[in-house]
Amino acid sequence: MSTLSHILVATDLSTAARHAAERAALVSKALDASLDLLYVANPAPFERLRQIIAPDDDLLERVLDSAREKAHELAELLYQRYEVAAGAHVMPGSVVSEITRQVQDQRTSLLVCGAKGQSLARHLLLGSTVQRMLSRMLCPLLVVKQAPRCEYRSLLVPVDFSPVSLRSIEVARAIAPQAQITLLHVFEAPFEGSMRFANVDHDTLNHYRTVIKKDAVEKLAALSEAAGLPAARQVVVHGDPSWRIVEQEQELDCDLIVMGKQGESALEELLVGSITKHVLSESQCDVLVSL
Repeated sequence: MSTLSHILVATDLSTAARHAAERAALVSKALDASLDLLYVANPAPFERLRQIIAPDDDLLERVLDSAREKAHELAELLYQRYEVAAGAHVMPGSVVSEITRQVQDQRTSLLVCGAKGQSLARHLLLGSTVQRMLSRMLCPLLVVKQAPRCEYRSLLVPVDFSPVSLRSIEVARAIAPQAQITLLHVFEAPFEGSMRFANVDHDTLNHYRTVIKKDAVEKLAALSEAAGLPAARQVVVHGDPSWRIVEQEQELDCDLIVMGKQGESALEELLVGSITKHVLSESQCDVLVSL
């Protein structure tokens, strides 16, 4: 099983980002991993403001000074509350580029960000930085949505039997070794739409689904055994994976979903897949996206 030795929190020092830092501190303490906080200020808007309203004022430096103070306050809060010593780093630059550089330089095992935004249509919309980081991931990314109350206790790991499935299970076991893990496979019966169009009778369709489900159940049991989790709860359901994953998260009262970033086809392998994006937007609990 892989170990998580270094955790980096990319923060904008907002309330949502503080929740992410607190979750990172909990994980850091449980796994004895080192922890760093990183705030990056894009200098471009501050330079434009300086040119327009304050030519003699270095607005960027004032922002960086304020951020340093807040970052150290956050680090102090984490130490007082969780007894975890976190490094605090503040710098100017391109936000995504600097985060990526820090992940590489520090050989980060887990990057943690807070989810941002509210919508009438969705529970949570991801901040732009999180979306861009997902498309250029170098390590697993934990997107924190909830204020942490305790260590993760119930994990949902959607699997599709690809090599990514084993890696997702490995990351899930690494981040929460004591948590209950549920392995979920959502199947869609191939050609079912065509069979309906051809007016195939209901009993035949049900038999067709039953055969496919039986095969999926056997594969899930084999995957669980191969992953060293023969006693893990295993769930196989039929339907749209995007919605079934979210439904199972709520039905099973999970506090973390661990899934790969791949899409529904090889054409999406360099981007974040549509199912992953949907789960990130619609789920209520935290989501860890593995490589």
